[in-house]
Amino acid sequence: MKKVMLVAILAISTLSTFAQEKSFTAGLRLGANLSQVSGNDLSFSSGGKVFNFSPNDTRAYGFVGGVFLRFGKTIFIQPEILLSQKGGKFNVFEDGKASGKTIDLKLTNLDLPILVGVKIGNVLRVNAGPVATFKLSDSGNLGDSIEQYQGQKASEIFNNVTLGYQAGVGFDIGMLNLDFRYEGNVNDVVNVKFSNPNTAAKFASKGNSLQATVGIHF
Repeated sequence: MKKVMLVAILAISTLSTFAQEKSFTAGLRLGANLSQVSGNDLSFSSGGKVFNFSPNDTRAYGFVGGVFLRFGKTIFIQPEILLSQKGGKFNVFEDGKASGKTIDLKLTNLDLPILVGVKIGNVLRVNAGPVATFKLSDSGNLGDSIEQYQGQKASEIFNNVTLGYQAGVGFDIGMLNLDFRYEGNVNDVVNVKFSNPNTAAKFASKGNSLQATVGIHF
C-alpha cells in the first residue's frame, strides 16, 4: 500500500511539474480514416469454378476520435486512446473474369498509439511511433461471402490484435491541432482460417490508412 501511495505521489508531482513548465497538455482529436487492405488473393475452387477475392485499391471512409496526452515541449511523447473505423474492399473474380461484385470489410477498433515527436518552431510538429489496435467489432460482408463461395464457414477471419506504426506531421495553431498521418500494419488484419484442416486456402491481408484530424488541447 505504501508503495502504491509513493508511486501515486510521484506521478502527481511529475504531472504538476509538467503543468508548471507548460510542457504537459491534454486534448481531444476527431477526424477521418481513409483505409484499404493489401495482400494475396484468396483463391479456391467450388462448383467447377475458380474464385478469387482480390483486394481493391479503393479506400474506405471511417471516423477516428479520442484523447491524447503530450509530455514535453521541443521533444515530446504523445500517448493516445482512439476509437477508429478501418476497412477496405475486395473484388470477386470468377474463372479469371470480374463478377462485378464488391465485398466490404469494416472494423471498429480501439487504437493505442505512442508517438515520439519534435516541435519545429512554434507551429510545426513531426511525430512517429508504434500503435496497437484491438478489434472491437466487425461488419461488412466478407465472412458471409467466404462462406457462400467456399461452401464452408471460416473458424477465424480477423486478428483481434494487430501491431503497426504511425508517422506524420501536425500543426499547432493556438489551442487548435491539425494532424495528418499514415498508418501501416506489421502483422495481418485479415487472416482467414477454415475449421476443415484439409482446406489449403489461406487469405491474409495487411491494412493501411491515411488519417486527418482536428483537435483541441487544454
